[in-house]
Amino acid sequence: MIKENLEKILSHIPVYVKLIAVSKTKPVELLQQAYEAGQRDFGENRVNELVDKEAILPKDINWHMIGHLQTKKVKKIAAFVHLIHGVDSFKLLTEINKQAERNERIIDVLLQFHIAQESSKFGFDMKEIQEMVDDQTFFELKNVRIIGVMGMATFTDDEAIIRSEFQSLADYFQDLKNGIFRQADYFKEISMGMSGDYLVAIDEGSTMVRVGSAIFGARN
Repeated sequence: MIKENLEKILSHIPVYVKLIAVSKTKPVELLQQAYEAGQRDFGENRVNELVDKEAILPKDINWHMIGHLQTKKVKKIAAFVHLIHGVDSFKLLTEINKQAERNERIIDVLLQFHIAQESSKFGFDMKEIQEMVDDQTFFELKNVRIIGVMGMATFTDDEAIIRSEFQSLADYFQDLKNGIFRQADYFKEISMGMSGDYLVAIDEGSTMVRVGSAIFGARN
């Protein structure tokens, strides 16, 4: 069933869009099934669960931290995490840089923007990003690489709202691409879209979709 679900989703998305299988709360047996079906990118939102699964599962998996990340927990995943999607503060970015340096690696990250109507969602606004890049210490962070942006739409059935929010994130991406990252060829990712709205997200420019229930079934 998982293999069939993956094949169905992959048949609907362009080859340039990366599918992140959101495996939070799912047992390693189901992740192993997805791995055997060819899936290599998995997303977790809890650090301890991510660490436990990384220790057990094959080492060629790309682990994506997709949830809100506390600064004090960065060190637990710094040695192996492939991409951190939810960088929502300069403090967090600085800590990721510090832990990456300790592990002698460069960690790829995405800047999370607050695009939803819900105040409970995390993320920067454009003014905060501008203040961050105007700070000289921003350019001293040599062990993080900002490769794009991420955002979560409002939890609603109103496609017009969702589409508008995705358009906002794509506009933020373009502003940064034309500005501070204009010479950074690695700045090219827009992570938006989940099981219920990933096709809309792709329409609006997403290059990464985070899909869980459509692959693994309803959340535990």
